[in-house]
Amino acid sequence: MWHAAGTPGKGHSAGSPAAQGAGRCRGGRFAAAGSAAPPGTPRLSDGVPWRSWPSIRFVDPFTVPTRYWHRLHDGRVQCDLCPRECRLHEGQRGLCFVRTRRDDAIVLTSYGRSSGFCVDPIEKKPLHHFLPGSAVLSFGTAGCNLACRFCQNWDISKSRELDTLADAAAPEAIARAAQRLGCASVAFTYNDPVIFAEYAMDVADACHALGIKVVAVTAGYMNPAPRADFYRHIDAANVDLKGFTEAFYADLCAAHLAPVLDTLRYLVHETSVWVEITTLLIPGRNDSDEELDRLARWVVDELGPQVPLHFSAFHPDYKLLDVPPTPPPTLTRAREIALANGVRYAYTGNVHDRGGQSTTCHACGALLIERDWYEIGRYRVTDDGHCGACGERIPGVFAGPAGHWGSRRLPVRIAAFAAERSHPAPA
Repeated sequence: MWHAAGTPGKGHSAGSPAAQGAGRCRGGRFAAAGSAAPPGTPRLSDGVPWRSWPSIRFVDPFTVPTRYWHRLHDGRVQCDLCPRECRLHEGQRGLCFVRTRRDDAIVLTSYGRSSGFCVDPIEKKPLHHFLPGSAVLSFGTAGCNLACRFCQNWDISKSRELDTLADAAAPEAIARAAQRLGCASVAFTYNDPVIFAEYAMDVADACHALGIKVVAVTAGYMNPAPRADFYRHIDAANVDLKGFTEAFYADLCAAHLAPVLDTLRYLVHETSVWVEITTLLIPGRNDSDEELDRLARWVVDELGPQVPLHFSAFHPDYKLLDVPPTPPPTLTRAREIALANGVRYAYTGNVHDRGGQSTTCHACGALLIERDWYEIGRYRVTDDGHCGACGERIPGVFAGPAGHWGSRRLPVRIAAFAAERSHPAPA
């Protein structure tokens, strides 16, 4: 049983001041939403659009109702969005910080608020087989539903201050900004979009209306029913497979491996979402030959050899400051293990490695996309996604020539686009 900080657990009664901050969360094996209630007990939010809860008292324009929750017999309300299944008393927040119980329902308190917007290269997500060279408008909010001790964006994802969310942005304004800035996609990143799913889905709908694609950078920690709703709105995802042992997830993320693997299977086999996987290699924690071998074999056997696998370098941060940075040879070794196990596209990240970051044809070995950090050099993928040398179909999403955004990083203030008119996508 996991407890958010200040939850009714050891040393706190449910009515104590410390218990009012965050609710009790379950870290065990997740069950279908509503399973904690007796058979036949209706979930109060079943079948009702998340925008349609007039009984909730809204104290600010950034708080909206949510759908996936149900009441328990002991008076608490359980959030069914992710496997944590936080059980909350009135006024308590889940571990994610942005979902809270208000008037006997779970609400999202960060709708329309962001920690900042920036135009990035799509390769930075990282996505190497999704509109290469294109620009992506990236943003996040605050909070996270994992508790990774090594978080590389901890100032955002671990924030417990709504003041972190400095930028207010309606979904339509975000879509207009992406259109005006020449971005091919919008990415939910910096923290996990699972926790602000209602906002993310509305942004996705606004983007699709203008012909802009949508990317989720996620840990994949989501229950099946909300997961199906969420990914109907998503075009591509990079899923962080943080390690390949239950011990790693339990000790360093306060989470479990199985739900993440289930999400990966679901995305690859039951949706049209383009999927790539990233594993941050932490020296001595998840970088052994044996673990990397099992991870690569699982990807090939369960997902298929066409799913790109990225190995990224760790740097000491947040609560894991006593571990050294990942040596570049470790990334090269991991890539070689993946390729030896049949992964067709394995990459290194967070280091300068032109060979390890470039794409070659799995059929003929020709260099297809030459990368130097985020700069695209030689490019030999046809407009419809085939090898320019042998004609083999290259897995991914390709639409014409490579983009030329390069390694630029452009901070954006969305307020400048709030009043502008958008132009619908061509039919």
